[in-house]
Amino acid sequence: MRIFSGFGSLRVQSGSEEVQLKNNTDCNAHHGDPDCLERPCNLCDSIEFDVLSTTGRDGGFLRTVICKQCGLVWSDPFPIDPEKFYAQDYWVENKGAYNPKAKNIYRSAKVAIDRYRKISRHIAGRKNVLDIGSGGGEFAYLLSRVGFNVHGIEPNAGYGSYSKQTYGLEVDIGFTKDIDFKDRKFDFITLWHVLEHTDDPHAVISKIHDWSSDDGLLVVEVPNIEAVCQSPKNTFHADHLFNFNLETLSLLLEKAGFSTIDRIVSKDGGNITVIAKKHHGSQKPDSFAIKGNYEKIRDIVNNHTNLSHFLSMNPYARLLRKIPKLIQETSISNKPVDGKQILDTYYRQEIEKSQQG
Repeated sequence: MRIFSGFGSLRVQSGSEEVQLKNNTDCNAHHGDPDCLERPCNLCDSIEFDVLSTTGRDGGFLRTVICKQCGLVWSDPFPIDPEKFYAQDYWVENKGAYNPKAKNIYRSAKVAIDRYRKISRHIAGRKNVLDIGSGGGEFAYLLSRVGFNVHGIEPNAGYGSYSKQTYGLEVDIGFTKDIDFKDRKFDFITLWHVLEHTDDPHAVISKIHDWSSDDGLLVVEVPNIEAVCQSPKNTFHADHLFNFNLETLSLLLEKAGFSTIDRIVSKDGGNITVIAKKHHGSQKPDSFAIKGNYEKIRDIVNNHTNLSHFLSMNPYARLLRKIPKLIQETSISNKPVDGKQILDTYYRQEIEKSQQG
């Protein structure tokens, strides 16, 4: 069963439980209604859920639910209109500018190098790359400089136009659902911290399956719902409509026609990366339930308290890592922004390696 917001109220039966699926306005009007659910699980279609939290990182109301069958976590109801927010507001709200600032370009350059090194053995020998959610173009530009044919998709006109004009990248400005590549195929597709922002992750991955070549690879990186490196109050926020662990992310990719070949957890546990290969035929799992995953995630979230956080090394290690970054970013924040010069300087070593090998 698939119910979307705007269809009004409907009651459905799930075993012994009666759950009311309502439109977005009704759910917002019934904050205390435990039976209110705007949409079923995007992974297993179950309507059996539990409420994990009712507060976002800004201290405002944000109801986060978890599927009892598979453990997928999402905001219900959605706190934003995703298309409007990511096309117009996201970068201004999070970075304070319609175009990248110098410090953001420096920061993104370092991230791009880390990402390239993470996938280097998988991307080797491939040629045509699609970077979905290409932002200011830093990662796509690095790939283009080391020899790949790169195409980007970016919903924000400011950042997308900047990457086209500054780095000469090929970028479609819009959302995945609106892009049509006709017969064009890609043998490597990346989504770096994109999937958690989408309103229908399964639909996004299914479309990517259509864009992938016969042996195409897909890389998806998202925040880890099992992470305890962050302050508990920062676990849920309005920008992330869906939250995954390795199990739910891997199974979602399998549901859409990909087979997992590698899984990576960042050193601090904050991010997870899954690399998957397109498969053909009916190789989908018989069931999308994940035994014990709901209980595992629920317990991790509930046990991640302020006390446990500050008794661990996580907040202090984070602070120590941030201090040198803040000093460097402060020193460059007043310099003129020449994005191409910044990236060419940071990428020199990777470019030289590619030319030698």
